[in-house]
Amino acid sequence: MWLFVTALLLASSGTAWAAGETALPYRIVGDAIPDSLTGAPGDAARGRAIVANRQVGLCLLCHAGPLPEERFQGNLAPDLAGTGARWSEGQLRLRIVDAGRVNPATIMPPYYRTDGLVRVNPAVQGKPILDARQIEDVVAYLRTLREPPQQKAE
Repeated sequence: MWLFVTALLLASSGTAWAAGETALPYRIVGDAIPDSLTGAPGDAARGRAIVANRQVGLCLLCHAGPLPEERFQGNLAPDLAGTGARWSEGQLRLRIVDAGRVNPATIMPPYYRTDGLVRVNPAVQGKPILDARQIEDVVAYLRTLREPPQQKAE
């Protein structure tokens, strides 16, 4: 499944990759990246747009979230509802930057880590999927999601 998700990311338009940006160094402490990648807080509205965008974040390919206007949300990964209550800002940041640090068996691609990857298109080698500002924007949006997922009637 990880290869499928990665293939979709690679096949998506070039807008999914940060335009020429290389990932900046970051510090992992326990299960978190405590410091902002940009030195500034992200914008939750921009983060919501990235999560909903099927050409940039591709989050809804695997995750469902409290975005009722978005159809065909995923069910392969945890629901995004309640993420702001479950994890700290730093924990969310690490899960987006490199979810494999928290769960080595994850199918979620690293959105910011660029080293140690295999079978990467040479045109995007060394470039993160999301740039530092986009990561901070998504973190800011996810921090607003405090309510747990709604139970679906069967």
